[in-house]
Amino acid sequence: MKVNLKDVDTNKRRTLKTLATSTITVAAICNAPYVFARKKHTLRVLGTHVTLQESIRKQAMQDLGIDVQFEARGSAAVLQKASVAPSSFDLYEQWSNSINVLWRANSIQAIDKKRLTYWDEINPLTKTGKVTDYAKIGAGDAPYKLLHVQEDNTLGPGHTDRISFLPYVHNVDSFGYNTSVIPKGIPYETESWGWLLDPKHRGKVGIVNAPTIGLFDLALAIQAKGIVNFADIGAITNNELDVMFDYLIDLKQKNHFSGFWTSVPESVDFMRTKRVNIESMFSPAVSALNGQNVPVNFAAPKEGYRGWHGVMCMSSAISNNAKDAAYDYMNWWLSGWPGAFIARQGYYISNAQRSAQYLSAAEWDYWYQGKAATVDLLGSDGNVAVKKGDTRSGGSYETRFSNVAVWNTVMPSYEYSLQKWYEFISS
Repeated sequence: MKVNLKDVDTNKRRTLKTLATSTITVAAICNAPYVFARKKHTLRVLGTHVTLQESIRKQAMQDLGIDVQFEARGSAAVLQKASVAPSSFDLYEQWSNSINVLWRANSIQAIDKKRLTYWDEINPLTKTGKVTDYAKIGAGDAPYKLLHVQEDNTLGPGHTDRISFLPYVHNVDSFGYNTSVIPKGIPYETESWGWLLDPKHRGKVGIVNAPTIGLFDLALAIQAKGIVNFADIGAITNNELDVMFDYLIDLKQKNHFSGFWTSVPESVDFMRTKRVNIESMFSPAVSALNGQNVPVNFAAPKEGYRGWHGVMCMSSAISNNAKDAAYDYMNWWLSGWPGAFIARQGYYISNAQRSAQYLSAAEWDYWYQGKAATVDLLGSDGNVAVKKGDTRSGGSYETRFSNVAVWNTVMPSYEYSLQKWYEFISS
């Protein structure tokens, strides 16, 4: 597979150089051999609808010559199953906030970095915590803190030959709002998490039903409204949780919230059917809605984003026969095509320079550079997701990941936060 570097414009080359690690050469970028599974095996992948999409499954099977089975669930259900039944999956795909839970439950095992074909191409975000020198690392479980398996078998930032997860898909999340109802705000200036709690949106607000995700959307909103000023929003105390949820339960009983969604398709339905005007949202939902001519804007909150990093983990109970296929599948995810596919729904890949050859200059400029689209751009579903002249909310990859307020996190108060979350949902 060859990359025609003459087709890559100057800006694209500059960004590729920034994203790549210093050890990457042009020759490394130009050679992208697939690593094929040695035998016909069935690989069982447990995860969410974010990455477990049929187009991805079919392409992986075609490229690798293996049978891939996807089991997609809501994030809470996925974590629960993986933590108690490691024999039910070979690979696990979700977000970095699940790593501590799975590692402590002995549900996943260490991954050998030497078997990862593209490890040296992975950018600094998960290796150092920053994609640029001026970036905020963000509160909570920044992924680099959980990546490497230390000598004492704990997880930490010190680099070793073993890692707890493969860094791949990642993004920053916020909320989406229907601009035919709510006037479009100014990124990083007027758009605010506090909008989720504004009384003028009462009865038209949706929240993701995930205690390690939706909790932070609401915590950011509460802090933005000045109701609680958390000492550390990545480690909210029990007392702070009490104050926070007393307020939220009161709002819920006043019918402020219209619903709590558990999957991306459900969040799309919430907005499409006008059940909500504003809600917690993931990028593919925004892309899908825009493709259906529902005018939804993905906010760039002045308080900063909630960041997340996709993790691909290997089951502690994986069979030896499936292990080779698992490594091949992990390497395939960083081989180029998958990164381009998920870019078209607004997500990033850890070695973007390899996916660049699968993106047009217009796509690269819009999704990674934050520039105005020079043509209509299709989403991963084949519908027009971006119209000519549109710019991506929040700007470029570097700008967005320099403004992370907090990462999806399992806090020291995790057990208590679960109790408070379910009290809130059922109130």
